[in-house]
Amino acid sequence: MSGEQVFDVVVIGSGPGGEGAAMNAAKHHQSVALVERHAEVGGGCTHWGTIPSKALRHAVQTLHAMRQNPMLKEAHGALKMTFPQILSNANRVVETQVASRLRAYERNRIPIFAGHARFIDPHTLEVQASNGAITRVQAKHFIIATGSRPYHPPELDFNHPRILDSDSVLRYQDQPFSVTIYGAGVIGCEYASIFINLGAKVTLVNTQDRLLSFMDEEIAEALSYHLREQGCVIRHNEQFAGVTARSNDVVLELQSGRRIKSDILLWANGRTGNTQDMGLEALGIVPNSRGQLSVNAHYQTNVSNIYAVGDVVGPPALAGAAYVQGSHASQHILTPDIAPHSLAMVPSGIYTIPEISSIGKDEQQLQTEKVPYEVGHCSFKSLARAQMTGEKVGMLKIIFNSQTYKILGVHCFGDGASEIVHIGQTVMASDDINDIRYFTSATFNYPTMAEAYRTAAFNGLNRLS
Repeated sequence: MSGEQVFDVVVIGSGPGGEGAAMNAAKHHQSVALVERHAEVGGGCTHWGTIPSKALRHAVQTLHAMRQNPMLKEAHGALKMTFPQILSNANRVVETQVASRLRAYERNRIPIFAGHARFIDPHTLEVQASNGAITRVQAKHFIIATGSRPYHPPELDFNHPRILDSDSVLRYQDQPFSVTIYGAGVIGCEYASIFINLGAKVTLVNTQDRLLSFMDEEIAEALSYHLREQGCVIRHNEQFAGVTARSNDVVLELQSGRRIKSDILLWANGRTGNTQDMGLEALGIVPNSRGQLSVNAHYQTNVSNIYAVGDVVGPPALAGAAYVQGSHASQHILTPDIAPHSLAMVPSGIYTIPEISSIGKDEQQLQTEKVPYEVGHCSFKSLARAQMTGEKVGMLKIIFNSQTYKILGVHCFGDGASEIVHIGQTVMASDDINDIRYFTSATFNYPTMAEAYRTAAFNGLNRLS
């Protein structure tokens, strides 16, 4: 065991939450160290989650767009790629991301300790490398950003080559003819889009009565409609009963009595926080049944010098949110009197084909709260830019207070939704310009998708009596 090293802040995990925490602390002249148990930095976001799955989705979307382009009609037959072929493109993106992040840690003089972290006491950490060597590090504060992994029900054998999760699917080296996806949350819907656009027969099994129940109902229904239009079979209100995995196929058995046979089963129902064997329980920090940690509005656990951010603390479990959570936690160490962090202005992005993004409240929430509101819509098919690109499916929806004109929510479905929503986010965040009428007088480049804001604003204002 080597001698102990002492730091102001030690961050455990190098995903977005850990990166946000480490970079903010380093920029404020704190001595910072990073602990990462995997061979390369980036965390699950870079290696098994956001980056590879979105790179995969982009490749599939590009292929889909080329097939839809009438100018490429004669080449349609040659526009074929297998799942392993497009995975190779995702792997190149991962390599680039890892190199970029590693350079950032080097530039900011943040040492990286490779190995599994385990607390000895609230100020001491043991890091065990893959070769068994142990290093001890001490710090005034720790920030846990260890992320999450797919939940594995004990009755499923994930060693079987036909039973996959959102990590192992990125190592699948075949072209499936049929895919069953159990779980219709964000991950399930994204992979349904990917496989259906690769030509596979997809059955999406949903445990609830509609897709993405946390999203605006109108937007979620639009996604459901277009998934079905693309050929996806969606089964709502179904519950798992069992699985029979054979050499040539796998059969998902549901409590309703339905049996669904396919080449592979992708289990996309829930995630578990990475808190196992970290010595947290001995400190009085007890993870819940899904391995997640409880924190306050500054991301402190019940041990005040130990913070936790990102997926390991549960929803919203978004990469962008994790980064700002990590940054806030490290800032709270420096400035204990800062205001609590709010997630109200964190946008969500769901990278289906077409994609979804939203910020603020939806109609269902406002109805429950009895807030007077009105809605403005713009259908993408009416925009010149969408007509040029051929991506005419989708809409922008702006919800605003019908008395004060304040924008309460922005919901977008269609190509580029995750970019378009940031215009609404910026306006909503500014008390000076947060008014639906701002969009009626703003100048937009023409032709752009951003013009949807003006059209939706006029549409909503015209509804007022």
